[in-house]
Order: sequence, then structure tokens, then C-alpha cells
Amino acid sequence: MRPATVLVPLLLAAIVVGCASKTTVAPQTPTRSEAALGRAHHFDLELVAKGFRQPVQVISRPGDARLYVVEQAGTIRAIAGQRPAARPLLDIRARTRARGEQGLLSAVFAPDGAGIVVLFTNPVGDTRVVRYPVTARGADTTQGRMLLAVPQPYPNHKGGTVLFDQRGRLLVGLGDGGSAYDPEQRAQDPDDLLGGILRRENGGWTKVALGLRNPWRMAFDDATGLLWIGDVGQGRAEEVDAIWPPEEGQSPLNLGWAAYEGRHRRPGKRLSTHSRLVWPLVTYDHANGRCSITGGEVYRGRAVPQLRGRYVYGDFCRGTMWSLDARAAQRPADADVSAEHARLPGLSSFGADAAGELYATALQGAVVRLVSPAR
Repeated sequence: MRPATVLVPLLLAAIVVGCASKTTVAPQTPTRSEAALGRAHHFDLELVAKGFRQPVQVISRPGDARLYVVEQAGTIRAIAGQRPAARPLLDIRARTRARGEQGLLSAVFAPDGAGIVVLFTNPVGDTRVVRYPVTARGADTTQGRMLLAVPQPYPNHKGGTVLFDQRGRLLVGLGDGGSAYDPEQRAQDPDDLLGGILRRENGGWTKVALGLRNPWRMAFDDATGLLWIGDVGQGRAEEVDAIWPPEEGQSPLNLGWAAYEGRHRRPGKRLSTHSRLVWPLVTYDHANGRCSITGGEVYRGRAVPQLRGRYVYGDFCRGTMWSLDARAAQRPADADVSAEHARLPGLSSFGADAAGELYATALQGAVVRLVSPAR
């Protein structure tokens, strides 16, 4: 998910054409700089487990109290005590290329808990989305069902989230295929599967949002149905987007890349004329060692009352975390971004358990929980 100019040990590490059919929203008021925000202390971090190998996601299974950790090399392991379970729930290392920004990037359990859907790069570097049945013995990798196969032109920008919406439809976030500045302009092509958000409908795939560079983590807010996205920038802007994915028959939304990086217009890059341009809710730059956004989740748990209703996200390199009132998605000018006291260098993902409590993973191997701050 890193910009193309910098590689990290993981995937993470992340002239407008006029046309009457295209509508845009007016540019929003830029958010305040981090220096002007001061620091907030909505939560602390508590170690839950360590010893995982390049963890890139923490997920929960319906009807199961355990948490599961996705490891980039191709395994998914439950947390057992404060360590990884010895036996993986799933092991597809033989089917996965795990180097740079490639590997097993995301997983989600089916709403009934009887299956798991995984997003990974195969041995030649192409994207695969496969569903495996899950039994008491784990995922049965002999019974996988291929849901999506996408050729990849370059080794970076594989994106990385699979998730189900409230109607049980599967969504996949994919990067633009790599290199720098999307040379083939795939992200602005509604007919190209790369550089956007796909939804499985009637046995096929629809691109419901385009214009994404490398969406490193997406999450639904179950309270509103909004989809929150952290899109990794090239060199100028990391961004947070919040959208309601359009329904069947509606035009896709356009998040701008590579015609825009954040709110910055990129010369010589076309903008699709068959989609509605949506501006980012929040952006930040690469000052002070920041490099790559890790998209987060809206907190809906109860253990940290002061954090309820706030979207938490962070930066992979610095480990800086921010939060903002999720209601700002409908009133962007009121976005109250808070630079949080907590930091987690190597921040690779956020995830929630069945009760809505939030966790985060660090690429170095730790899983932490967001807890009420010590007073």
C-alpha cells in the first residue's frame, strides 16, 4: 500500500473533460493541518497478542468468540492466549506470492460463519478472490470456489479489502494495478476491474466506485451504511473517503485518482465522464515521516465511551492515529480531526470484534486493543 516511490516489507507496507452527464460536488474546505489540531486522548492501546508474522488484518467470525489474524504469507491464525494458534485456520502459502505489496491481503467470514473469502496474489502475481468452506477443522482449501480473477500488470498497488455489505453482497477493493501515476489510466476506466470497488451482483461483478489508487482498508459503519475508505496516495496526499455505494443501475462514484490526488489536479490525466466525482473527506500530507494511510473503522463498541461514533485511522510509517466524528461524512465542513495520543508504528490494519470493540495490527507482529485511556 506504499506509494510507488517507496517499497515496504509488506504490501502495505498503500484538464477536466466537460460533459453534461457528469456532476461534481464543490471542493470542500480543506481540513486543518495536524499542527493546528493539538492532541486528543480518546483511547490507549493494550497488547492482546504478539508473535504473528507480518499480520495485515484482524477479523472476527460470526458465532465465534475468537479473533483471527491474517498473515501476509498466506495463513490465518486464531489468537490463542497471547500468541498465534499453532494450527492455522487457513494455509494457502503454496498458492500465494508474498513479497513487497503482494500476498494474502484480506479475508472476511461469510455472514453465516460457514465460509471465508480471501483476497490474495497467486504465484504469478495476479489477484484472486476465493471462497473456502469452514468447518470445525478449519478452512477446506480443497473446496475453494473462484469468485474473481484479475490479471495484474505490475507488482504493486494490489489494494486490499474484501467485505460484505448489510445485504450480504460481497465487495472487493482493488488498487490501480501499480507502477506510478496509473500509466494506463485504469482507475478512470469504468470497464476495467482495477482501481476501484467491485460488488458481486447476479453472479458477476460491477464497478460501483472508480478512481482509487490503492484502497488499503475499507469498512462499513453498520449504524449508517456508509463505506469508509483509506486510499494510499502517490507523493502528495493520503485520503479518507466515505460513500454510500450506488445501487444496481446507478452510475459508479468517482474518487478521482489519477486525475486527482486528494484535491490536487494531476495534469494530463483524464477524468471519467460517466461517474460522479466525490471529494475526499479528509487528507494529510507526508510531513514528519508520514507515508501511507491505513484506513480504519467507526467505533461502535461500549468499552471506550468517548470514542463512540468516531472513525479511527492512521499512518503506516509513523504509526500516528487520528479520529473524527463520523457524522462529518454528511457535513464535511464540520470534520473535527483529532491527532490521537496513541501511536503504533507499522500500523497495518484495524478490525472489530463481534461487540464492536476495535483492534489494530502492527506489521512487526503485534495485535493491540483500543481501550479507555488511563487517567
